[in-house]
Amino acid sequence: MSRLKLGIPKGSLQDATLDLFSRAGWKITLSSRSYVPAIDDTEIECLMVRAQEMARYVESGALDAGITGHDWVVETSADVEELSELVFAKQRLARVRWVLAVPEDCAIRQPRDLEGKVIATEVVQITQNYLAKHGVKAHVEFSWGATEVKVPQLADAIVEVTETGSSLRANRLRIVDTVLESATVFIMNRASAADSWKREKAENLILMLQGAIAAASKVGLLLNVHRDDLQGVLGVLPALKNPTISALSDPEWVAINTIVEEAVVRQILPKLKAAKAQGIVEYPLNKIVL
Repeated sequence: MSRLKLGIPKGSLQDATLDLFSRAGWKITLSSRSYVPAIDDTEIECLMVRAQEMARYVESGALDAGITGHDWVVETSADVEELSELVFAKQRLARVRWVLAVPEDCAIRQPRDLEGKVIATEVVQITQNYLAKHGVKAHVEFSWGATEVKVPQLADAIVEVTETGSSLRANRLRIVDTVLESATVFIMNRASAADSWKREKAENLILMLQGAIAAASKVGLLLNVHRDDLQGVLGVLPALKNPTISALSDPEWVAINTIVEEAVVRQILPKLKAAKAQGIVEYPLNKIVL
């Protein structure tokens, strides 16, 4: 039987990835000490690998495919095929940024002010590429975590990843510039990508994962409305495209089925009621395949 050897990111992306697979329809089970999780798909073989190392194992062919950050593909200069972005991160559905940050009261205001300075970061290659682009010579040191606390005593500046910027603000750091924007990506070994079975398996997997991501912030709404009040209700509803309108047994009434952002339901539900909608039901979504 053909199998797709798939790398699952261990570390900060692990829980978000396992939850995404669950919503997409795959159950991955981890034991406390094993790096080989079980998955309820006989055509997939999983291995837990740190996101920082994923790209080089995929490049070498030890893995057919894997999920990691675009930043780590760039950092390792790995020759892999990025099949798709999967825009989720450890805290929310979003891209992340590697940013140049300095103490709030620091005199550094732009990249050229880094000339001769010391920069601490986990992404040495990305930072060196950024400095070269700006024609700046500075000393870049690899940082083994807790990078925010290294300025100003151990470094003049840092390049650190952020989703919201809250950790940087908590450490009284100011963002000078964005070095690289990154998203989680599904990568594939080039030889594996040329294998028709493995590529189709990977693309089908991506389709379901993207469907789960698309549904994560949305819910379905089902409601009934008299035909005389239909336009008023449609004026309240924000729809994915156009809502589905179905006839009911009473020809004077119709059912409306639509998809909306979960965050707006609390705002529009009272308006729907005021527009004479009845029997309003909100229901969760697992996947939206566009």
